[in-house]
Amino acid sequence: MKTDGRLLAVDWGERRIGLALTDESQQLATPLTTIQRRAGKRPPIAAILKHVADHQVVGLVVGLPLDELGAEGPSAAAARALAEALSRRSGLPVAMQDERMSTARVLRTVRELGGSTRGRKEAVDAMAAALLLQQYLDARRGSSL
Repeated sequence: MKTDGRLLAVDWGERRIGLALTDESQQLATPLTTIQRRAGKRPPIAAILKHVADHQVVGLVVGLPLDELGAEGPSAAAARALAEALSRRSGLPVAMQDERMSTARVLRTVRELGGSTRGRKEAVDAMAAALLLQQYLDARRGSSL
């Protein structure tokens, strides 16, 4: 994957998909937005690809929801299918990143800082995407800031 230009993270969820974006130098991940999913409908790939085009993204990182033991289940299979579709339709490289407990970590951090998550599910999902993207960047650099 290119080491310059923006990366977009996709935090896969049954109800919402959180998105986060890096800066051009791929040093810092920030929350971008959340896309609502409609039950029983296909993943909103076109909406994700619009963000790819709008932000001139050079690669994608899709969260891989593993269970507590690191095994893949139905959610991980769905995330892999989404990653494949995004790669095929965008022509961009797609990396998978373990996202275990990313949303729980964001919720815990917000509460520790004295904030409330009530009514902010969309913001939490975008923050979880930023967390998984930052973990990807840190792992690629060989550090854990």
